[in-house]
Amino acid sequence: MRLWIGFICSILLFSPLITLSQAIDNTVSFRNINSDTYTRIFYENDFFTGTDRDYTQGIYIERVTPSLSHFLLSKLLWHPKTDIIKYGIAIEDDGYTPNIIDKSAIQYGDRPYAGVLFIKTFLTATNTRKRERFSALISTGIIGQSAGGAVMQKAIHHWIHYTQPLGWPNQIRNDAVLNYQINFEKEIFAYNNNLSFSSYNSARLGTLSTKASAGINAVIGNFYSSFSDNKNLPRKKLQYYFYDQPSVNFVAYDATLQGGLFNHSSPYTIPEKNINRIVFMNRFGFVLIFKKLYLEYFQSVNTPEFSTTIAHRSGGIQAGFGF
Repeated sequence: MRLWIGFICSILLFSPLITLSQAIDNTVSFRNINSDTYTRIFYENDFFTGTDRDYTQGIYIERVTPSLSHFLLSKLLWHPKTDIIKYGIAIEDDGYTPNIIDKSAIQYGDRPYAGVLFIKTFLTATNTRKRERFSALISTGIIGQSAGGAVMQKAIHHWIHYTQPLGWPNQIRNDAVLNYQINFEKEIFAYNNNLSFSSYNSARLGTLSTKASAGINAVIGNFYSSFSDNKNLPRKKLQYYFYDQPSVNFVAYDATLQGGLFNHSSPYTIPEKNINRIVFMNRFGFVLIFKKLYLEYFQSVNTPEFSTTIAHRSGGIQAGFGF
């Protein structure tokens, strides 16, 4: 499997399709902001659900602005012919740990420590006539010691007076992150701007992870439709809605579990035979948008990612401003 994926990724290095996979995805329709210029900050941590294992935290800062259409990597993104296109760039830092973090020894049978840091270039394209939404994402960065996962988690645990993690010397070793992702959503049913159901499909390929996903997005509340051009509608001072996204993921490769494609010196990884190829996830949350302020709280739960672990929950908060 590694040789096959490595061959494909080597080809991608010399082609216009350069790729990313990430834990945090703000291009989905239920996280839409009705503007083409804004800044958004995201913090996700399983501490919100009373755990500290598996995907343990993610920090994400993005900027969306039309001027990024001239950015070199933006020109490498797939550009479908459509009505509305938004361009953005973000930096993301993700951390992964085993269940027991106050032991320095390798936790065999549990998730390895891993830190990931990368830059993400993306666009969203909306076809209002067909009620469709496309997203394309490119990411480049690093997994391993240089990503700073150990420093970040230790600092946060110090600030909140929580257990210090001791096993980071056993983390996944340095390797390249190079991924490409395409998302496609189509609205199936809508009632005014109060209810929306849409299909969700995603495919990603690269050195961080390779997988495909399919699911349903359900949104209920008072909001601008993510599948419409809302520029001529009366300005809403307040939007609020709940969303739910059940999905199934078909996993071919995950570097945070199996180690990087090119550096095989990691002291501990999950054997390929133990990786669960089908993982179910449900993500749900509440969004409040008041004038120029975007606030979100969410939780997610997924079935075990490999045979010797358990189901996992995490939660997050998000803030956006200046749009």
